[in-house]
Amino acid sequence: MEDLLRLLRLQDVNTWIVLIGTGLLGFSSGIIGSFAVLRRRALVGDAVAHAALPGICVAYLLFRDAGFPVFMLGALVSGVFGVLCVSFVRSQTRIKEDAAIGLMLSVLFGLGMVLLRRIQNDPAGSRAGLKTFIYGKAAGMTWPDVALIASAGVLVVIVVVALFREFQVLSFDREFAAALGWPVFRLDVLMMFLLCVCTVAGLPAVGVVLMAALLIIPGAAARFWTDHLGWMLILAGGFGMLSCAMGTALSANVASLPAGPTIVLVAAGVFVLSMLLAPRRGLLAEGLRRWGMRRRYAMQNLLRAMWEAGEASGDFSTRVTLGDLLQVRSWSAGALTRHLRRAAAPRWVRPEADAYRLTPAGVEEAAKTARAHRLWEAFLLEEAAIAPEYAHRYADQIEHVLPPDVLNRLEVRLRAQGRIPDPDSTDRLKGGTPA
Repeated sequence: MEDLLRLLRLQDVNTWIVLIGTGLLGFSSGIIGSFAVLRRRALVGDAVAHAALPGICVAYLLFRDAGFPVFMLGALVSGVFGVLCVSFVRSQTRIKEDAAIGLMLSVLFGLGMVLLRRIQNDPAGSRAGLKTFIYGKAAGMTWPDVALIASAGVLVVIVVVALFREFQVLSFDREFAAALGWPVFRLDVLMMFLLCVCTVAGLPAVGVVLMAALLIIPGAAARFWTDHLGWMLILAGGFGMLSCAMGTALSANVASLPAGPTIVLVAAGVFVLSMLLAPRRGLLAEGLRRWGMRRRYAMQNLLRAMWEAGEASGDFSTRVTLGDLLQVRSWSAGALTRHLRRAAAPRWVRPEADAYRLTPAGVEEAAKTARAHRLWEAFLLEEAAIAPEYAHRYADQIEHVLPPDVLNRLEVRLRAQGRIPDPDSTDRLKGGTPA
């Protein structure tokens, strides 16, 4: 508790340095990573992170103790080289982009590990701390590191704001952007360059292995909440910042928790909550929608079954027993009883001893349902050339909105055949009483 109070009161300066640095990193990573997620290039960030390792090692071998900025420059050059290699392989060969990414990722990371082992075998090289770039060492972050991350974040935000429209079109329709005469290739390279800059800036904090997660997870989580690109970028930046802040705070207060992996686990928790609770795309909302659709379809099928029973007898308010309904529908007795009880709530069905009747309101609603079913059935027979023995079943299973001209043409045919249910024909009721 004391550590938490010290953190909240700004008494632990080192923790706040890490908190600010990782928060800025999460914000910029979430923004630029969203474009990678939308363009199905999420693994490019992983390839850049792994490709940066040989650049760091080469920079050390060439300049020795030149310092952290030189290492970052080497990582940036190597990361950009990896992206260009992926683009070259994808455009000049038959290899797909995912295979090209996997190829560059494994080869360049393998080269980096070989160079790193050579450096580690040197007594001077073992003190250089290059191994921390693999898993990250956020606790050792200093103000110059924060300044580097902040510079990368400012660059990302400025370019994205300035070229938002171009990046938006490029993310969803590359061919349309090319048709507009935009420099699609240069925009693509610029976007990947920003991804490289953000990746390289984050290597000291979360390392090669985990940086890809910080690029991918916030954007993927934000995608559940909105269809608007602007809001998605804001949410992704917020999720990235929140994950980094919470991960850093947890790491600062629990001695056994490393900052980088904790940040990624918090981000994964944000993703899981988004996947479950997002109002439109979340699994819970989707489950509720499907449950509601099943209930609505069951109600419509019940009303249509009772309407067709009345149509056969010439009295739409005829008494229908459970046995009659069970013969035409594959319901269990318990499920059918629940459907009938729900139909009685809006006064569509009236229970009578061991049977049920449609009320006038129920007849009207059932006629609408039967009309829609028969129009769709006619569409399958007339327009889609479905075999008659399958049309009824498909009409039951498929929800469809017919074009107005087809709808009018089918309605004329059904009316000529005397098979069009008319919701307004309540005068056809025989023996019915008002609900």
